[in-house]
Amino acid sequence: MASRSILWFRRDLRIGDHPALNAAIEAGEEVVPVYILDPKVIKDTGSKRLAYLAQSLRELDKSLGNNLQVISGDEIKILKELQKKYNAGSVHISADYEPTGAARDAKVEAAGIELTRTGSPYAVAPGRVRKPSDDTPYKVYTPFYRAWLLHGWRAPAPTPKSLPTVDADSANRNFPDWKMPDGVTATDAGEQAALARFKVFQKNGLANYDVARNLAAIDGTSKMSAHLTYGEVHPRTLLAHLGESKAHEVYRKEIAWREFYADVLFHNQHTETDYYAPQFANMRYDKPADQFKAWCEGKTGYPFVDAAMRQLLKEGWMHNRTRMVVASFLVKDLHLEWQLGERFFREHLIDYDVASNAHGWQWTAGCGTDASPYYRVFNPIEQGKRFDEDGDYVRRYVPELSHISGVAVQEPWEQADGYKNNYPKRIVDHAAERIESLARLDEIKASKPLPPIK
Repeated sequence: MASRSILWFRRDLRIGDHPALNAAIEAGEEVVPVYILDPKVIKDTGSKRLAYLAQSLRELDKSLGNNLQVISGDEIKILKELQKKYNAGSVHISADYEPTGAARDAKVEAAGIELTRTGSPYAVAPGRVRKPSDDTPYKVYTPFYRAWLLHGWRAPAPTPKSLPTVDADSANRNFPDWKMPDGVTATDAGEQAALARFKVFQKNGLANYDVARNLAAIDGTSKMSAHLTYGEVHPRTLLAHLGESKAHEVYRKEIAWREFYADVLFHNQHTETDYYAPQFANMRYDKPADQFKAWCEGKTGYPFVDAAMRQLLKEGWMHNRTRMVVASFLVKDLHLEWQLGERFFREHLIDYDVASNAHGWQWTAGCGTDASPYYRVFNPIEQGKRFDEDGDYVRRYVPELSHISGVAVQEPWEQADGYKNNYPKRIVDHAAERIESLARLDEIKASKPLPPIK
């Protein structure tokens, strides 16, 4: 019988630049590729993400010659059964550094299943970039970025010339049939879609990325976030195409932000749902009620905020500029805790990333590492005027305002016919709530976050 190895796919749904796949091929004459559906995880995953995952798994299966085994149940039981069935000598994985994933892998190993880790979802794995002065983790992005560059990363791993996969057991090909909710138009899933999209971005968007990335109405971002989340493309693959221009450098820095937040969460696992700067837990917050519902539905009466929230509901994605604007509105105009927004994003974002979501929210809320100071309150009107100056973004997602031309769409209350299509009135007065927000900051006497609790 041929020697065999198991490749357990998780956040690495591709065959290109996949070190664990190469290691599995080297370890055995045949590879058993498997994806395990954990019912507990599925229960807590939003419908948009599940639908995207279902499509991504089918695309991966095509790349594996229709030999991917998809099995629902307990990881330990399934892996032991596969080891016995195929006489597999090793189980290969890409290392997982997120709290839940790392705990799962530790549990599997405690049950007697040795996991061979090769590679990770990052150019530089969390925990590797440390201060040379005292060997402690970085708490601020800019010095982390410099050290991350200095550390460097490997070249993309070669794509295997052939894939010696075991013919899959038809009983173990239980691909889920999750569909996108009605009315949701999401980006295509899979490795080929990721590579095709990046080629489009290289041709049309990368050279001007430093400027275009903030303009909500245009296709000025790479749209790689979902593909990175599911591991349909590795960040090294993207980094390999970057040069030294300003635009390329800004894009490289965006990839580094993702790795920085992963590093922060790795060293501060409680910050997935808790405050990095603990004093902000003592701030006065309001209870979620009708105003929170209006925020969720994109009916706050502030066009730029509402357009962003409706984009999220319609596409499972939101422009990065508007992610900051809606987060600021929730925390500093509605005086609600950031965790409410984090959970809503978790439910609806297809590109949901544990570290980026938690710490992106804490950045805007002023309670995270490298935080935007709490007293920086995004003005939802001025942000719209600046980053949607023609109003195209608002009109695309808020049809009630489609009759207002140009930048005037950002202030429908200034138009005689601004509310003729029943667009909602503003639920709060931004100027007044900004003052209130700063007053609450004074109460806790902390305009600058303190170090996190170890």
